[in-house]
Amino acid sequence: MRKFSYVALITAAFLTSHSAIAQEVNSDFTATTTIFDAFQEPSLSKGKVVVNQDPSIKKMVGVRLAGDKVQRTGNDAFIKVQGFRAQVFTGNQRLSKDEAFKREKEIKEIFPELTTYVTYTAPFWKLRVGDFRSHEEAYDLKRKLVEAFPTYGKEIYIVKEEVNIPL
Repeated sequence: MRKFSYVALITAAFLTSHSAIAQEVNSDFTATTTIFDAFQEPSLSKGKVVVNQDPSIKKMVGVRLAGDKVQRTGNDAFIKVQGFRAQVFTGNQRLSKDEAFKREKEIKEIFPELTTYVTYTAPFWKLRVGDFRSHEEAYDLKRKLVEAFPTYGKEIYIVKEEVNIPL
């Protein structure tokens, strides 16, 4: 019985001192400015790391620069990538344009934060909603839209498309 209590006491003392060291290392790690500084920061139980690189690379880290797929509109910047949207409406009737804009307005009233896209690709008018990287995110929106607009339920489905991800 006494052996067990000594072992428990020694284990508790070891864990307490070990967590204090881990907290000290973590506090030093968060004080650094870039990942390169973090690599070169001396700390316990870590070897010395030297990063040899062009200074322009360090300047680019953490900075969103313009590239082939980066687009800017005013102060907003976004990148175009393959992703998913929820298609709420498609129609090729004479009144389809009006219906697409009517549904867009209804969706914006309930979900003002969503980005909507009404497009015309002959002969179809389409209303697509959202910009998502994964199918799961788009499916979550689809579920919310079906719950909010049960009459649209059978028309809403997920489509793969080039989307705008804000930077």
